[in-house]
Order: sequence, then C-alpha cells, then structure tokens
Amino acid sequence: MKKTIEEHADRFSDIAADYDDSQDSEEYRACVSLVVHYAAPSDDDVVLDLGTGTGAIALALAPDAKHVIGRDISDGMMGEARRKAEEVGIENVEFGEGRFRAPNVEDEEIDIVVSNFAMHHLSDGEKREAIEVIADLEPQRFVLGDVMFFGEPNPDEPFYSPEVDDPSTVGSLADALTDAGYVLTAVEAVHEQVGVLVAERAPGTDE
Repeated sequence: MKKTIEEHADRFSDIAADYDDSQDSEEYRACVSLVVHYAAPSDDDVVLDLGTGTGAIALALAPDAKHVIGRDISDGMMGEARRKAEEVGIENVEFGEGRFRAPNVEDEEIDIVVSNFAMHHLSDGEKREAIEVIADLEPQRFVLGDVMFFGEPNPDEPFYSPEVDDPSTVGSLADALTDAGYVLTAVEAVHEQVGVLVAERAPGTDE
C-alpha cells in the first residue's frame, strides 16, 4: 500500500461530495454494471460490498438482496452512501467501517462479496491476504471490478496513478483466488487496465 489507510480515508473523505460526478468514464460505468450483473443476489442472499464508497454497488444490489452490508474506511464516503439510501428509501442496506483485511462482519453469514475500484490500493501481498480473509467468510461468489493489468502496464493511462495505486496483473489475482479455494467463472476485460473477475467457491471446499 503506497499510502497509509488513514491517508486514503482522508483523501476520499475530502472528495466524497463530488465523487459520483467524477466517476463518469465509460469504463467505470461498465465495471459497475458488470459487478451488479454478476453478483446477481437472490432475496435470500446477504451481500458484502468492500470499499463501498458512496454505495453505488450496494444500493444497486439492495432491491434484489436480503441484506447488503457496505464497508469502507472513509466516513465521508459512507455519509454520502447513507444519504443516498435515505433519499431513495432503501432500508435493507447498512454502512460501517471495515477494511479488506478486517471487514468487521464477524456475526454475519455472507453469501456474496463484491468490490469495485478499491482493491487496487493494496499491494500484491496485501491483496492475497485480503482474498484469504474474504474466503474465510465462505461466500459462494466473489465479484471484483478493479484496475488490473491484462497486458503490459502503461502508467500514462488514466486508470493508473502510480503515487496512490498499486494494480495487479490478472494472473496474480487469479492465482490468489485459486489458492483461496475459488474457481474463476468469468473474466471481463473492460479496458487493458480495467476488468471484472468472477470467482465461485470450488465444489467440495470445506466439506
């Protein structure tokens, strides 16, 4: 991680009010749509959205899910998420402090985990640790939309800011998911540096 968690939290709280308007790229919108599409919760599913930000994914999934839990490190971003939920009358979603490696959901049974444009702030080793923590929650499905490298990284592309971002290759993410007991069921390349990975719990895991 190139900045501390506290530095990331403060940075995102500072831009929270304008964050949604700033995320207007075609690639970002495509990632949001794909994550929502592949998450596909039923009315019996509890969904955990890690790095929930202003709640775009969480609020999109809430109408179809039993319950959605949004976790983030930024109070400002979660304040925006709560405001949006109240505006549209969504009551089966709750937002609170949580991190990839400490999601703060000890008493919850999680069926689906999603994350969009958040995990790329972690180093490769930290991502692997985060995926292991997610696997320990025993969700059936993990849908990750993020900055990731499908080819040779190009730091001049707008999705990669070396001072704050630390994206991984698709291969390293796939290896971490496989080692944690998951099977990749879909890989969507939105851009050479942006994509969505869908992982399902491998048959027989923990049996």
